[in-house]
Amino acid sequence: MSSIPKNHVAVIGAGPAGLMAAEVLAQGGARVTVYDAMPSAGRKFLMAGRGGLNLTHSEKLPAFLARYGEAQPLLADAIKAFPPDALRKWSEALGQPTFVGSSGRVFPEALKASPLLRAWLRKLDSMGVKFALRHRWAGWDEQGRLLFETPDGPRVVGAHATVLALGGASWPRLGATGAWVKILAAEGVTISPLRPANCGFTVAWSDVFRNRFEGHPLKGVALSFGEHSVRGEAMVTRTGIEGGAVYALSAVLREAIAGSGLATLHVALRPDLEISDLVARLSAPRGKQSLSNWLRKAAHLSPVAIGLLQEAAAVSGASLSSLPTEKLAGLINAVPIRLTGIAAIARAISTAGGIAFDQLDADFMIRRLPGVFAAGEMLDWEAPTGGYLLQASFATGAAAGKGVLRWLDRKI
Repeated sequence: MSSIPKNHVAVIGAGPAGLMAAEVLAQGGARVTVYDAMPSAGRKFLMAGRGGLNLTHSEKLPAFLARYGEAQPLLADAIKAFPPDALRKWSEALGQPTFVGSSGRVFPEALKASPLLRAWLRKLDSMGVKFALRHRWAGWDEQGRLLFETPDGPRVVGAHATVLALGGASWPRLGATGAWVKILAAEGVTISPLRPANCGFTVAWSDVFRNRFEGHPLKGVALSFGEHSVRGEAMVTRTGIEGGAVYALSAVLREAIAGSGLATLHVALRPDLEISDLVARLSAPRGKQSLSNWLRKAAHLSPVAIGLLQEAAAVSGASLSSLPTEKLAGLINAVPIRLTGIAAIARAISTAGGIAFDQLDADFMIRRLPGVFAAGEMLDWEAPTGGYLLQASFATGAAAGKGVLRWLDRKI
């Protein structure tokens, strides 16, 4: 590679991790080209912004780091080096100040990803970062050069170092296909299988329930599975259930289904009421009211909540109207939903699995591939929604960029 400028670095993947690596590299004096298979940069980043772009979270760092579970010790140094406060200052420097929402989540004031992405791309351009779009990475040739598939045919690119930031396998139409798994596995890199994270689950709804309540939200509920419980919202889909509260339990639900094929999720429709309070409310005379109207008034249940109760009673072979008051009250705050499977990874918010951390050195370089670094969702970690996904992507991108600079200093 003697003809290649000594500080030329290829970044493959134009998402948050790749773009942050490119910025750090350019600041360190590297000549950077970002390659991406899509026609434009940051496709999935823009999709994340449709809900307001939850950049990070304002909770104290120890609690923040705990959200990464088993991956906490593996991600801690990178996040400490580029913590939530640094991410907020970075956004503000791009002309996009942030604010803390009522849940503690951090958003840009514009509540959109596009202004931040445009400002970021302008900054990268001013720093000399080049972009080669519609370049789909296909591995290396015999000389260690990068191979790309482009609309104009195959292209071979030399670089002294490479940052891989190709994402996981969720939302493949936005560029994250997981095709890199076979390429790296062929090089002997150990990769944990990619699995859906922050995902929905399938349920064998009756036709009546599905047709009437598809797309209806369950608001202010509490979901529980074993010792795990979370408050929030869920959404009935045609094939099952999804939503923020479901995503928060998705890791344990996914593993349970992977182990036994099924999992039973329980829904408390009125989690703020004790069973005794519900019994008292349901003990009032029903009179000539229909069962649905009575439940709506006595227990303040929404139509979809009542439908869910009827669905659960039907599955058990009972009639909702025949249940004793105590059993009905108990059912309201422990509606069983039998999950029959995991929704497709293409519909998941994020991906679990990826390059095992023991394959990386402290600078995020793949040990078996000197000069090749990895960042973002390619790595074997997962986190709940709430700003933790983007924060770790930004932080590992920055860490990989710094790692490349140190490696170049030693090698060139």
